[in-house]
Amino acid sequence: MNRFQDKVAIVTGGSNGIGAAIVARLVAEGAKVMIADLAPPATMGAAVRFVRTDVSIADDVHATVTATLDAWGRLDVLVNNAGIGALAETPDMAEELWDRVFAVNIRSVYLFCRAAIPAMRGQGGAIVNIASISGLGGDYGMGAYNASKGAVINYTRSLALDCARYGIRVNALCPGLIETAIIGATLATEEGRAAWLTPIPLGRPGTPQEMASVVAFLASDDAAYMTGSILTADGGVTAHTGQPNIPLRQRLRDART
Repeated sequence: MNRFQDKVAIVTGGSNGIGAAIVARLVAEGAKVMIADLAPPATMGAAVRFVRTDVSIADDVHATVTATLDAWGRLDVLVNNAGIGALAETPDMAEELWDRVFAVNIRSVYLFCRAAIPAMRGQGGAIVNIASISGLGGDYGMGAYNASKGAVINYTRSLALDCARYGIRVNALCPGLIETAIIGATLATEEGRAAWLTPIPLGRPGTPQEMASVVAFLASDDAAYMTGSILTADGGVTAHTGQPNIPLRQRLRDART
């Protein structure tokens, strides 16, 4: 497929993990991609450029959008992927950590959308915000992350309303557990894998490439009638009410008798 032939994209946090997979997928389908990150990726092809960007700083964001337009003359796709987490209950969380989580996870989305939307107005475009299933519910000890990703979700809806008249679509992806380097150590132990995988009906983490395929769909004309949508890709986690698995318990009882 060449759904992004002659298209130009910016991917924040595009040097590693899900972001790197998104860059690879867009390039494979014909796009030219500007990566906005603090460090460059390990490798870059001819269709990829990099601008060192602190996504929470307005001047950096403006410079990245300007560099993209100077390089390729247009901007068609914006993927707001940069994000960080923080494990701390509220009484133990420093104000600086709370503020940094919000700066990277939601302020950056606002800053990049503010800079990118004017470039898309005359031609249309697509914005995909990477939220999380942690924006749809709560997690133990993850208040700042939960709140910031919840903000990404509702900001996506508001942006979709404001941008529709310009032909700019805005959607969000909520990944579940994705097997990236950041969680590799956790999944390396039997106890860790059991804790993380037991709640997932499909029984495994997702891959960055699977998330990239959803982003590519949302950013492409295949999703031309979708805006303001919040898609989950979580192996079925959010399909569960939290009630016990009664059929499984029954099967285990039957096996013992």
